[in-house]
Amino acid sequence: MASTRSSSSPSRGAGDGKKRLEALALDRVAEAADAVASAASAGEVVRAIHAVASLLFPVDSEAVAGTVEEPFRSQIVEAVTLSNDERESWRCAFYHGPAFPTMSKILLGNVALKWLPKINVSARKEIYDSFFVKGPPTEVIQALVPALSEKEVSKEDHRTFFSNLERLLILCLLDNKGVFQIVVDFTLSNKHGEDTHNPDKTIFVSRVAQLLASVPDKARLGASAALTSPSFFKHVVSQLLAGAEAATIELAADKEANEHCVLSSMFHFVGEVLSRVCRRGSTGILVAELIPKIRNHLHRCVPPDHRAISPEMIQHVCQSQFWFNMVEAMRDQHSIERLTEELLRQLASQHISDEEAYWILWTLFNQSFKRLTVMRAMFVDKFLLWKTFPLCCLRWILHCTVFECPPNSTTEILMQRTPNFFGILQSLISIWSKKEFIQSYSVEQQAYITAAIGLCLEKLTKKELETTKDVLNSILQGVSCRLESPIDLIRKMANAVALTFSKIVDPKNPLYLDDNCCEIVDWDFGVLSLKEIKAPLDAVESKTKPKAHENKRNAIEKKAKAIKHDIPDVRAKIVEINSIDHDQMSDTATNGQFEEECDEESMNMDAHSDSSLEPYDLSDDDTDLQKKFSHLSDLAAALRKPDDPDGVENALNYAEKLVRASPDELRYNSGDLVRALVHVRCSDVAMEGEEDSAEEKRQKALVALLVTCPFESLDVLTKLLYSSSVDIGQRILIIDAMTEAAQELAETKTVKTEQRRGNLITDTSPSWLVPSNIGPPGAGPWREVSEPGTLLSWSHRYEREVPSKSGQLKSGKSRKWGLGKAKDLQVEWSKNRFPLYAAAFMLPVMQGYDKRSHGVDLLNRDFVVLGKLIYMLGICMKSMAMHPEASALAPALLDTIRSRDVSRHAEAYVRRSALFAASCILISLHPSYVASSLIEGNQDISTGLEWIRTWALQVAEADPDTECTSMAMTCLRLHSEMALQTSRALESADHSKTGRAIPSKLDSIILPFGNMM
Repeated sequence: MASTRSSSSPSRGAGDGKKRLEALALDRVAEAADAVASAASAGEVVRAIHAVASLLFPVDSEAVAGTVEEPFRSQIVEAVTLSNDERESWRCAFYHGPAFPTMSKILLGNVALKWLPKINVSARKEIYDSFFVKGPPTEVIQALVPALSEKEVSKEDHRTFFSNLERLLILCLLDNKGVFQIVVDFTLSNKHGEDTHNPDKTIFVSRVAQLLASVPDKARLGASAALTSPSFFKHVVSQLLAGAEAATIELAADKEANEHCVLSSMFHFVGEVLSRVCRRGSTGILVAELIPKIRNHLHRCVPPDHRAISPEMIQHVCQSQFWFNMVEAMRDQHSIERLTEELLRQLASQHISDEEAYWILWTLFNQSFKRLTVMRAMFVDKFLLWKTFPLCCLRWILHCTVFECPPNSTTEILMQRTPNFFGILQSLISIWSKKEFIQSYSVEQQAYITAAIGLCLEKLTKKELETTKDVLNSILQGVSCRLESPIDLIRKMANAVALTFSKIVDPKNPLYLDDNCCEIVDWDFGVLSLKEIKAPLDAVESKTKPKAHENKRNAIEKKAKAIKHDIPDVRAKIVEINSIDHDQMSDTATNGQFEEECDEESMNMDAHSDSSLEPYDLSDDDTDLQKKFSHLSDLAAALRKPDDPDGVENALNYAEKLVRASPDELRYNSGDLVRALVHVRCSDVAMEGEEDSAEEKRQKALVALLVTCPFESLDVLTKLLYSSSVDIGQRILIIDAMTEAAQELAETKTVKTEQRRGNLITDTSPSWLVPSNIGPPGAGPWREVSEPGTLLSWSHRYEREVPSKSGQLKSGKSRKWGLGKAKDLQVEWSKNRFPLYAAAFMLPVMQGYDKRSHGVDLLNRDFVVLGKLIYMLGICMKSMAMHPEASALAPALLDTIRSRDVSRHAEAYVRRSALFAASCILISLHPSYVASSLIEGNQDISTGLEWIRTWALQVAEADPDTECTSMAMTCLRLHSEMALQTSRALESADHSKTGRAIPSKLDSIILPFGNMM
């Protein structure tokens, strides 16, 4: 039906005219709906839709008419065209009244499903797409997005319906910058004080933002890639930021609007959308779009003739008002926190300079940081005390919130410290100095807070330090607590803070607590590097190896040895007990002694050789006058003479070699020699700088005694371990020696030589039949080869090399066929001697570890000894893996680590040791033994293994130490492997019961998993 001007002219009345026009628009929609419902051809549908479209926006009627046939073509051409003012009135009444929601249902439903594929593409763009593309985006989005949740569409029409919806969304929001237009519309309505045709403006803005952010969630699984979260939110954020910058320029012209810009609809909409993007897990996409735009803005703020930037330069640019208020407009504190974290990490990953990163953070957060308490709490409390960032991010946070000045600037040197600076520093140091902080925080968090304190201390002067309260005492307390820790990284933190503090007090005399300390402190500590930025997508198990006896100068340095545990990965390699120590010793101590003696013999031979041109050393030096020991009794006596340091040092030099020579008197003098070695003071007898070498020789001698004479030596050492006559350093020495001895006993190797015999008869006479030499060019001579597998061959075999034919050359391996020469083969036979002595190693030390007596307090003060003791017990279990002795001793070790004083110890060092021991139990028990225990109802093993699983789960979920959580995960994996092998053993046992009866006499019993050695 053609429209007439009289019926289509809108009334000029204000309120009544608006309602009457909305009613007229609804009538026109009803007419179009009836026409579409009764249409018999696509031309009739096009004519009905065109009748409504021509009232709202300019339509190329000639082009639309050319796509249909008569009589619809003439009806479209004869349609009355309205003026721009009339069309705008109709448009306002149509989209902001009930007409558009009704029309959109018709267009998206009946028209799209039945007629849209039959309508010409050009006509579709003019009269169908225009309803959505040329309409207000705020109204269009309310019509399209809820339709994505439509469930009444039949299965046949499902694909057509949703593909058209998705096409319109991409066309309206992405291709035609619909999000940008929404920002502009809200800006104009706020500037002129217009309402958005909604009784509650805030609710309306929130609804539009919610619908926009929910598009990727509501899109179907096979939707276009443009509607997936990464792509969709990238376009949305880009349009939001561009529109907000443009809108800020408009708001800047209106002073009244500028004063309340944060409360405007535009800022509310932008903040709402950004918050929802963060809530939906796309913070990284938001930040990736934000960083280049704000960097461009900062570059725009700097005049060409200036190099440095200042706050006045940024404030002078009108677009800065948006960046100043963007974070505050988000309102959702959780989203702001996620945005800030991601911003810091991406700035670090892009290697932004400190100065540029500072101004980016200053532009975004300075205004809200000064206004809002919650923002100050986020930076000062969460980002300094609870979160962990790379070191560069920490510097930026401190400069923005604590120092309040840009880095590497002249103002940084001249600026006075704010009260906020001293308050934050005192708060950090007071927390850092407490022992509970070391026990309950992860190593990464401790390194982070230590770095924050160090960076603050570097800005202090001696005069400023004197004005602070309790800083000196807190620093001394914190350094002292960390020096007592056995974890190297924690001790390194103490050294760094002590060095920095000493430079403030006396710059000319810095305090170095470690020989490895550098003048410039590296506050990274190896855990705050950029590699921490990457999310742990793949679970990477931390495998650490235990540290062997490090060179120690005194008892405190002995306590500094940290446990790094070695947990095997594959159960098939359980029997292979590798050497575990710092130096990665490639052979046993016996082989090392043999090589050392060979070196000495070769040196002596060279010295006495006639061909040597070097003159004899006739000087009467002290080495020639040193006494050479040949009896253990003399050796022990020399070690007991503290007034003769040269004699004691000489005795230490000969101790290991003499013990490993295994003289007859070793059995009777081993106990006396063990006591002498334990009580000798290397720091008193060795020359300055050589204490470490003397300590190493003493420990090697003790290891040699334990290996060559185990029972007698262990009887003395296990009694000395809990004796009040030894100190912590001596207890650690005993445990270290027992650990190395257990490994050496488990790795005993015997080299056996096998010689393969050749043929006894050799025929050297020429054969009576030799093949002809005729052959291809390049062929080699014939060679007679013997028949393999027989001593005498009754036939003759000849072989020769023939070159490949042309075109048959292929890359591969060269092979030479024939029998090789008989060679001498060396075969290593390994024999694990440790299980014989396992009980003597383990049982005595597991009795009395929890008793407190004079000088002995393993559960509290001497927790380092407790940790090393449990670690040694784990090594013992590992050294007898798959042996029956492991099954006998495992329950006792389980009882030890199940104690709450051990498994729930406050120190992470002890918990690491307990986890290592539990893992060693899991790899040491044979699955057949566990299966038999379950069958026989042995509750000790089953209860203990179930406790390991439960405890490891709790540690993995709640332990603050990252190393403990990693070891707990490995322990759970080993437990699952043990359960799998045990279940297979149980199935095998059930199968054997149902099979034939076992014969009464068996020559041998074959156990699964092969070698039991």
